[in-house]
Order: sequence, then C-alpha cells, then structure tokens
Amino acid sequence: MPLLDAIARTGSLAHAVTHCGMSYRAGWGLLRGCQMLLGVELVRLARGKGASLAPGGVQLVEATAAAGRRLALIAPSLAIELAGEPTRGKRAKDARLQMAASHDLALAALRDAIEGGPLALEIRFVGSLVALEDFAQGRADAAGFHVPLAARARDDSAQYLRFLSPRRDRLIRFVEREQGLILPRGNPARVRSFSDVAARGLRFVNRQRGSGTRLLIERHLEDEGIVRAMLSGYATEEYTHAAVAATVASGGADAGFGLRAAAAEYGLAFVPLVRERYFIAIRAADAAKPPIVALIEALRGPAFARLVARLPGYRAPSVGSVIGVGGIGKFARTPAS
Repeated sequence: MPLLDAIARTGSLAHAVTHCGMSYRAGWGLLRGCQMLLGVELVRLARGKGASLAPGGVQLVEATAAAGRRLALIAPSLAIELAGEPTRGKRAKDARLQMAASHDLALAALRDAIEGGPLALEIRFVGSLVALEDFAQGRADAAGFHVPLAARARDDSAQYLRFLSPRRDRLIRFVEREQGLILPRGNPARVRSFSDVAARGLRFVNRQRGSGTRLLIERHLEDEGIVRAMLSGYATEEYTHAAVAATVASGGADAGFGLRAAAAEYGLAFVPLVRERYFIAIRAADAAKPPIVALIEALRGPAFARLVARLPGYRAPSVGSVIGVGGIGKFARTPAS
C-alpha cells in the first residue's frame, strides 16, 4: 500500500521505490507478485509517461482509506491513539524529530501511526553504522541501530560504540526482534543454515554494506566457515527487510536474511538465527525536550504495544526506558527468553 500511494503521488515507479526504501527491481517484483496473487492489474507503466494506478489499484487504495475512516467511527479511541492525539498531560505541538535509522518495521509503523499528531517523526532509513555516524556528526537528532543478543555481542557492539559518547549520549530501549533466513513458502530446498544456501547453489539477496543486518550476515558466514564468493548473488543488495522479502517472494532470489515479521508479511518460510535489541540513540541534553518526550510517551503507550504485538518475532520489554551508553553490552549479553 505505501508503494501504491507513492506511485499515485509521484506518477513514477522510480520515485516511488526510492520513497519506500527499496530498489526498482524489488518494487517491480512486489507489484508483479501482488498482481498475480490478486488477479488484478494494479499499476500501468508507459514508456516516457511514468506510472499510474490502474482501476484495480485505485479501488484498493480507496478501500484502504475507507477502512481507516471506518476505524475512526467504530473505534474512535484507538484511532485517536494511533493518530498521536494526547491522552494525558500537555504535549508541545509540531515537535519535529529527525532520525537516521536502520530499517525496522515497528519504527516505520510508529512513524505512520503518529502522522498528523503532535510529533513529526522524520526517518531516513540507512544502515546502523551510517545512522550512528550521522548522529555523531550532528546530521540527525537521533539514531536507530541494533545489536545481537548473543555471547559475542560485546565484540559486535564495539563498532557501534565508537560513534557514541557515554557523557554526551543516552539510549532509548526500543524493541527486541528476530532475524534469520527468509525462504520461499514451504522452504522447498530444506534450508537450515547459510551452509545449506551455499551448498545448494541458491541465489541469495544481501543487505547493503554498513547495515547492521549485513554485519550479522558476515558474522554468520564467518562462524560457518563460508567464503563470500560461495554465495551466489552475494553482491546483490537491498536496503530494507521488506525489499529482501519482496525479492524472495517475487522469485528474484531463493534466499535472503531479515526479520521474521517481513517473511510473515509475504507468507514466506523463516529459519530463526538470532535475536537482537534495537536502540535509539539520543543526546543527553535533548532528553527533556518536547520531541524526545513525545517519542518516549508514544513508545510507552498502549497503541504502540498493540502495534508490536501484531509483528511476528517482536517483543518490547521496558520499551521507552532511557539508559546509558554502557547498557549496550549489558542488554546485548542478556539471553533472549
């Protein structure tokens, strides 16, 4: 639906996929797969004329908007919460927070849910390392990144800590989530590990360099003794979990690595390999400012709890609590329950 909305607004598939954080190939594959599944033409592409919604696409967009209006009538309290209207206390109006962040489904859903409310959350999805570098250089008010919940997480988190200052920065606890291999429905190749992907010669779709997920992939390859050249398609990169899942769903790849929730969204098979903690880095001096206060209130609210509950593989223990930078190692070493 975000891709259809972007096409309707821009009149261009190229501009729409950029807005949604996916490659042209992944976007076209997603559209083709949905059209095949629904048996209806959703988008029309014309050389030199861009892209436009076909009647089926228009009907789908209008039906989704109508569903939102019905929600406002049937469950106004939920609609108010999702819109970010204040339920208690006084919030500053038009608070704006610019965030650079590793791609996350819960974070994207939060941004969309509070649109039109007192907090304007502007997110630029990049890799974890890029997000933290932008934050350290003052190009972002906050940075979203993730570290694994594993015995070796202390080593993995060292590369993130070089961008953070214990004196200057604080961390907001966000979500825990599950990552692993994303495979075609039913897992026909019976894949259980990266070794299986390499041994069976399956086409793999990778994540971009500098992303936290790419670092996880490289760590797993190292642990399994796999040389990168052994993976067909290792150089093929996507920029979001949704784009990886869409590529596998459309037949553009036989395997990828990403979130359980992304695999579930496309009805794909999933082999869990790691749980991780997602943090949002902020400056200590900004912790009491209206945008950060509004963000923390939204994270601690019941609407966000319900949002997380709908995402397979997600948990949100102590979400919204603020800790020191040293907490990365402590929580990273905590085994997932």
